[in-house]
Amino acid sequence: MYRGRAPPSPPASAAVRDDDEEKKLVALVDHYSATVARLHLQIRDFESQLETAALKLKDAQSKLSRLRFSDMRPSQRLQAPRAEPPTQSRPPLIIPAVRPMAAAPTSGEGRMLVRAGPSSSAKPSLSFDAPTRVTPRPLPSQSDASSSRAKRLASHTPSPERSGELKIPKRMRECAEQEHRDLISTVRGSSAATPIRIQSGMLLSSQHKRKLRCLEINKRDDQLFATTALDGVVNLWKLQRTGSGASLVCSTDCLSPGQRRWPEDIAWHPDGDCLFAAYSADGADAQISVWNVASSNRKVKFLEGRPHSKGIINNISFLPGAVDISFATGGSDHAVVLWKQQGCATSEWKPKELHKNLHSAAVMGVAGLAQKKVVLSVGLDKRICSFDAAVNRREFTHQIDSKCLSVLPNPSDFNLFMVQTGLAEKQIRLFDVRGRGDREVQWLGWKQESSESQSALVSQDWSPDGLYLSSGSADPRFHIFDIRAGSHGPAQSVQAHQKRVFRASWHPVRPLLVSISSDLNLGLHLILDS
Repeated sequence: MYRGRAPPSPPASAAVRDDDEEKKLVALVDHYSATVARLHLQIRDFESQLETAALKLKDAQSKLSRLRFSDMRPSQRLQAPRAEPPTQSRPPLIIPAVRPMAAAPTSGEGRMLVRAGPSSSAKPSLSFDAPTRVTPRPLPSQSDASSSRAKRLASHTPSPERSGELKIPKRMRECAEQEHRDLISTVRGSSAATPIRIQSGMLLSSQHKRKLRCLEINKRDDQLFATTALDGVVNLWKLQRTGSGASLVCSTDCLSPGQRRWPEDIAWHPDGDCLFAAYSADGADAQISVWNVASSNRKVKFLEGRPHSKGIINNISFLPGAVDISFATGGSDHAVVLWKQQGCATSEWKPKELHKNLHSAAVMGVAGLAQKKVVLSVGLDKRICSFDAAVNRREFTHQIDSKCLSVLPNPSDFNLFMVQTGLAEKQIRLFDVRGRGDREVQWLGWKQESSESQSALVSQDWSPDGLYLSSGSADPRFHIFDIRAGSHGPAQSVQAHQKRVFRASWHPVRPLLVSISSDLNLGLHLILDS
């Protein structure tokens, strides 16, 4: 029919309509994919909560029966049988029919646990529990779509190759299954510390032009970690499977848009796909930035909220929680602010000032507790404050004998938390939250050779099992403390760099410590099995 001439092309208006319709459908697919994933997670979380409540109910009924039986006279006990608790371990749960997502095992390493027995002669051992990763089901392609359109649709499909595993279910599952371990009773229970075998570290250039500031390991993707420096650049690193090396994945400029300030602190989103950074409140500048590391766009986005009134925002920390995702910030304006995620978008957050009058000086550290929605804060006014964000009420305020520089809850014992102080040879204090902040269970410290001053840039980190603490120092070494030891000094000190060590972080999965230093190098230190 069209012999000798090209077939007529479709009208331009029809092509525009097709593209607009395609964009709308892609947006709907993305929206409902996220909605289905979120509902799956909520179902998992509610199932776990229901099972836990049923077990507590069964235990309470059993205790009530024993109490009533003990109060009876002997003659009544012979006549009255004991009340048996209900045999049903959990009430039935009615869940709407939802097509589950497929779960695929992975060959990645499991979670690292450094365990040692109560005896001082026990050797530490490393064990690995292989994690389970859940991948989303790929979207079906339309048979009548052209190849180019199918490729564009595939670019919006959450596949494992593009976006990695679906990490929200893992976070939800970990929050539900995380168990409290009583470690406070083991503090100072051993006469000697149990050292850990650490291989000589490998030093890598940080690729930063100015002094390093922050190091944060991604707890969802066991290969990624981020570093920041005074040059305003954030470097994203990928560990080798063996842990013997790391390569730079990419870098991005994270300077604030107004004052062009570098990030003061960083924190990973619980899903592991976004990195958050805190800045300063001076000059009406942006205070929080978000970098979606899974996106091909390396530009950071700045949140609209500006709740802090002045000065540096010293700390940013995500609160433990499976459903309501939120993070807290503490600033030099004496304020503690809670930021709540709105919907599924990681760029939409609503800030709320928790308090501004509990501290009389700069707030240096904030952290959330696992067992309830409580935010701990410490400051240069030597105060430790606990605030219940669920009921908007202060729990306690405790003042110690030195300025407080940071706070860090224990990952295993939900009642134990650490406070870094500015007191020489007594830099670390351990507290029991049940004592309303005034129950100190242990203090730890080290003697500095290079400087007598205590820097807030030096920070600490708990081992995944909560038995060890690592700390940087003003010297070219980092220290490791065993909280079960009766002594106050380090269990061991590791010569790691040529200059001050700011931080030595435990990898949450691998037997590895990562350190940063003012010598502009990264250190990778393998933990050897005994």
